[in-house]
Amino acid sequence: MSIRVIQPGLLTSVQDMGRYGFQKYGVIASGAMDPFAHRTANLLVGNEEAEATLEMTLKGAVIEFPEAALISICGGDLSPSVEGIPVPLWKPVYLKKGSILHFGYCRSGARAYLAIAGGWSVPAVMDSRSTYLRAGIGGYQGRGLRAGDELACGEPTWLGRRIADQLRSQANGAAFTTADWGAAREMLPAYSSAPVVRVMRGNQWDWFTEEGRRSFLSESYRVTPQSDRMGYRLDGPVLEQTERRELISEAVAFGTVQVPPEGKPIVLLADRQTTGGYPKIAQVATVDLPLMAQTKPGEALLFAEISREEAERLLMARENEIRQLKTGILLKCT
Repeated sequence: MSIRVIQPGLLTSVQDMGRYGFQKYGVIASGAMDPFAHRTANLLVGNEEAEATLEMTLKGAVIEFPEAALISICGGDLSPSVEGIPVPLWKPVYLKKGSILHFGYCRSGARAYLAIAGGWSVPAVMDSRSTYLRAGIGGYQGRGLRAGDELACGEPTWLGRRIADQLRSQANGAAFTTADWGAAREMLPAYSSAPVVRVMRGNQWDWFTEEGRRSFLSESYRVTPQSDRMGYRLDGPVLEQTERRELISEAVAFGTVQVPPEGKPIVLLADRQTTGGYPKIAQVATVDLPLMAQTKPGEALLFAEISREEAERLLMARENEIRQLKTGILLKCT
């Protein structure tokens, strides 16, 4: 089965969990900006977590489904609807044949993830289906989707078929059918238009003045329009160093907070470079990367320091919640 793109939205691309193992050759990881929403969307339609989803940014696409399909939408609220009826987030949704799924501008958050039972079928490049936009590889022909594109999906798993069968039996001619279960609100990240993002001290934390470090953890920073999937440039207090020093380029990660010479921090994200030569004041805790991904340009955020041990505890708790969701879906459908 294939879907047809009527309108592509601002930026709609195929993403998965990323392209790992090739950074030593200068190939960036890419992948979903909000890994939690991506993984959850897949689980809700019976997919493996690493299957490809469609990531939509700020303004979503309009997509025609020539055949019936089981989908889920997670992450930011880009006002999805079918026949003018709002489609709920964080739940499995069964679309009847010929449905047109409309997304609009975001009501909250910045990115939505559309999963389909069976995943989006595009060739794997270096073991990943993620789109590396600058290099033009992966995803759908190495680019964002355009009007008229037709995108195939794979074969649903037995679990995906079971969920679809249950919802189909309840359809009764409705525009779409939604399960009475989904991801619990309690397990969702604390998405906000002014999030508090938890960080650990970076390798060069001690290079910054006491005043700079205090400002970093107490003053708000605003996401500038010069932000993208590579990194968020932040506007706020200037972070001064105790002295100017040269730094040999080091490896960077998803969530590394670098400070260039002008003193305004940059948070590196999914399309980050493989190494960086600016001092690193902090590292965003993995559990809070979704909060960064769902913050729009113009919105503000605060940083709060936690220990590495606390970051690990929070991540283990999040992974346990995802395992519980996976188990709960199996129990609902067996």
